[in-house]
Amino acid sequence: MTARTLALTMGDPAGIGPEILVRAFMREPRRLAGCFVVGDLPHLRRATRVVCGAGALPWTVALIDRPAEALEVPPRCLPLLQVGEPASQLLPWGQVHAAGGRMAADAVTWAARAALRGDVAAVVTAPLHKESLAAAGVPHPGHTELLQAEAAAYLERPLAQVPVRMMLASDELRTVLVSIHVSLRQAIDAVTLENVRQTIRITHDALSRALGRPPRLAVAGLNPHAGEGGLFGREELEVIGPAVAASRTEGLDVQGPFAPDTVFMRARGLKEFDAVVAMYHDQGLIPVKYLGLDKGVNVTLGLPLVRTSPDHGTAFDIAGQGLADPASLLEAVRVARQLAQFDGRGPIA
Repeated sequence: MTARTLALTMGDPAGIGPEILVRAFMREPRRLAGCFVVGDLPHLRRATRVVCGAGALPWTVALIDRPAEALEVPPRCLPLLQVGEPASQLLPWGQVHAAGGRMAADAVTWAARAALRGDVAAVVTAPLHKESLAAAGVPHPGHTELLQAEAAAYLERPLAQVPVRMMLASDELRTVLVSIHVSLRQAIDAVTLENVRQTIRITHDALSRALGRPPRLAVAGLNPHAGEGGLFGREELEVIGPAVAASRTEGLDVQGPFAPDTVFMRARGLKEFDAVVAMYHDQGLIPVKYLGLDKGVNVTLGLPLVRTSPDHGTAFDIAGQGLADPASLLEAVRVARQLAQFDGRGPIA
């Protein structure tokens, strides 16, 4: 990896993405040296005014044409690579809007392609709003699926041949999800032998590189008490258990299925397990987020590029008020730098 810059996408301009970016550059300029924002000039300038306040000297947004120029901007300058034409009017704070979804998607698409070409070392994505994304006609429900599609197109492979998984990681707990942004009913249908085995394999491979040793993996059940021997559902007996057993025959250090209401406590502090494979979105993300939104980082496993993001959303309810905390974004930048330093083989959280 020869690129030295990190692309930070702006996220939905009506959410807190622009604010946390500005505040992150102001709070820790040394950590963000070599980083630049991919987004829209008018909306980023608005965010600087919100964060700095009327009586303070705002930071200057410095337009750049190439990622390498981010290494040359003077102090108190926030480098921005404009994607498309600057917005002709500012979007209202905290509202779903197709234009916001389009700006967010275009920024992610540009950054992903730059990373795939090797023009940037990593991508850190600020939050986008899925309703705005859908309103813009983007055929992907979120970051993970959009990035997967870009990677598949770059590799000239069918989407199914570029499997990816979402991991939320902190210094206390890592969880990896079998399914991501689908309804709960669809998530249950996604608990198949192939999907569970594939998630275990992707997690094993990624953490083996990151930790320098085989990871200790736990697999959560789908049903209460992990099915209680079939009394509360048979997925553990017919799908999850066999997936774990098959993975163990390949030499993977994986155990389960365990009751979902206790397995995360056993992994907390990374004591018994290095990661928990969870069956669906909320099952895996609630435990990590409960431990602190400022600590969690979203890492996409399986991509041929480094991508991290904060573990929170657009926070439309506080957008534009100057209240947003950049702690999770700064943590995402830290992890992205670690991963990029080792060409995708560095430590994860």
